Amino acid sequence: MGVYRIQVAVPGPFYQPLTYLSAQPLKAGVRVRVPLRSRKVIGVVMGEKEGEGTLPEDRLKPIQTVLDSEPALTPSQLAFMAWVARYYHAPVGEVLQLFLPQALREGQTLWRQGVHSWRLTQAGRQADLETLAQRAVRQRRLLRWFQQHEAGSVSDLRAWMPDYRAPLKKLEEKGWLEAYTQPCLEAKALPVLNRHPLNKAQAEAVERVVLGAFAPVLLQGMTGSGKTAVYLALAEKVIAQGQQVLVLVPEIGLTPQMVQRFEAWLQQPVAVLHSGLNAAERHCAWTQLAKGDIQVALGTRSALLSRFQNLGLIVVDEEHDPSYKQQEGVRYSARDAAVWLAKHLNIPVVLGSATPSMETLQHARSGRYQHLKLHERAGGARLPRLKLLDIRGETIQEGVSRPLYAAMQQHLSEGHQVMLFLNRRGFAPVLMCHYCGWQADCPACSTHLTYHAQPSHLHCHHCDYQRPVPERCPNCGSGTLMPVGQGTARLETVLQQSFQVPVVRIDRDSTRKKGALDAQLARVHEGKPMILLGTQMLAKGHHFPQVTLVGMLEVDQRLFSPDFRAPERLAQQVIQVAGRAGRGEHPGEVLIETRQPEHHLLQVLVNKGYEAFSEQELAVRQSVGLPPFQYQVLIRAQAHEQEAGLLFLQQLLSSLTDTEVEAWGPASAPMIKRQGYWRYQLLLQSKHRARLHRCLDQLIAQMHAMRQYCVRWSVDVDPQDLY
Repeated sequence: MGVYRIQVAVPGPFYQPLTYLSAQPLKAGVRVRVPLRSRKVIGVVMGEKEGEGTLPEDRLKPIQTVLDSEPALTPSQLAFMAWVARYYHAPVGEVLQLFLPQALREGQTLWRQGVHSWRLTQAGRQADLETLAQRAVRQRRLLRWFQQHEAGSVSDLRAWMPDYRAPLKKLEEKGWLEAYTQPCLEAKALPVLNRHPLNKAQAEAVERVVLGAFAPVLLQGMTGSGKTAVYLALAEKVIAQGQQVLVLVPEIGLTPQMVQRFEAWLQQPVAVLHSGLNAAERHCAWTQLAKGDIQVALGTRSALLSRFQNLGLIVVDEEHDPSYKQQEGVRYSARDAAVWLAKHLNIPVVLGSATPSMETLQHARSGRYQHLKLHERAGGARLPRLKLLDIRGETIQEGVSRPLYAAMQQHLSEGHQVMLFLNRRGFAPVLMCHYCGWQADCPACSTHLTYHAQPSHLHCHHCDYQRPVPERCPNCGSGTLMPVGQGTARLETVLQQSFQVPVVRIDRDSTRKKGALDAQLARVHEGKPMILLGTQMLAKGHHFPQVTLVGMLEVDQRLFSPDFRAPERLAQQVIQVAGRAGRGEHPGEVLIETRQPEHHLLQVLVNKGYEAFSEQELAVRQSVGLPPFQYQVLIRAQAHEQEAGLLFLQQLLSSLTDTEVEAWGPASAPMIKRQGYWRYQLLLQSKHRARLHRCLDQLIAQMHAMRQYCVRWSVDVDPQDLY
């Protein structure tokens, strides 16, 4: 009886699969349970090791359990996983964790048929809340919730009442609730059919996308031009051919309205994949797609790593959005990875945006991507008029100038809605002592604590440190602590006092609970006069037909950022936020408050538009040798000792010998201290991608050997954030 040497990818910082022994050959992609030091872990078979290897059999451990009778990961997924590990120089053991749902990483059965849920019994429907004891507050609250919703899953209950288990058990014992398994693909009422004819530009775009072959397409259309209708028409054609469609969106907040549109157009259910799902729901969606029970998946960046039975089209909506780049762990770009996967599967990939990234625009200019444009807004809507408001010397009431205030009054009096954009949540960015100037700082980060009024506390948005607001100044003992600066919560309070219409605030604080964002958006879509206030969550893809005025506050801070991508980010933000205005039958107006009205970037955007800006920006990048004309890698080092990271990178830099690879730094990160670590970074750049990656291989091997510095380091290929 032969013994086989099997390569297994296991969780952990392992750049190569580990070798284990098996009494039988195993298919690549099968999950196995193997010993790793003193633990038992779940790994995935990558293949059989060729040759005898360097270790004798008595030094190798046997595979303990084979968990699957069929592969959990397909050959295409294994190839994709290997590419992600290779290109982003990430340990294959860490990449593996991205490709398997949590349930499969924990060793549960391969396929999931349903989600554990509870529903009201007949007795529960007739139950009287008054029969519960007065002290049974949680039981009363939970029963009231079930009488409104009839049934709920674990994630539904956890979002409504984190401590639901004890009262749920009591209600079960009373016979008012019963457990059941909710099917993964539960029958549900689809939205009313909503399919409209495409206009000429949309129809031409659909016809020019080649199905059944690798065909990367940049679909550039101004905000409101109907890019989603093009996605829908393409999805319809792909589904008719018996294939599946994946649509990526940058934010969870965009999924409800996109799901609604896809289900209304296609008249079939859509699988949703994002971080808001619990493990069982994620496993359910993964099963549906892997078995081909559902044809359309819509989700955030991690949805790209799901298993599909027969994927035929990938759409990356708002492709310019930085959210597609993972900033922790395996730092992959879902947009770039989607292009690789489409090429591997020989299928089209559509990258859509009103404000494409410089990288994607350069690919289109060079002919690598087909460039399709939608020049007009759908339905005859007109583009909003952009205007700079010079607020130098202007009276500002909590961030709103007098001209903007007057414009808001006018639009609201005409029965329209107004949207204000302020990309800073909380009540105020700084809490300061009026007498001595003391400021509340984060003990773990080189930044101020943000003051939140409801409930009153200080909060670091970088490390999540929180503390109560001190009653007196810790430095001088005075009782005159005052909030300085403007946040969305503070502006909301002022607007509620100044205007006689509802104020709907949408940011990460106000939409933290499950269903909160949907409820807020539902209020907006009622169409009543109101003020919509929010952060960048509002800048992406939302359709507010009653919004006729958009005011942008405090945009100047990005004009002076040290990051070379700051002008691009600001331009995209301005155009995207402006695009929320005038999408209905009434014309829109956009007012941008600035103390730099003559600034070249703002003048170009307002007077010539994003295309003129992007042409100039690409010319500048090419002249100074920045991406997309060169390639970059950022090596970060952080340590509890202040100089350790700097010394580590200096030692690493001394071993760099390739003259075709340019090094910038090492230098401190813009936020030098974060979460208790002192942070430094070294930027490598080259015209030759292959040479840069070969150089990086050598440096990574050296960093693993430099244990004496006691630092944590990471590698970011094609970095999108130098922060």
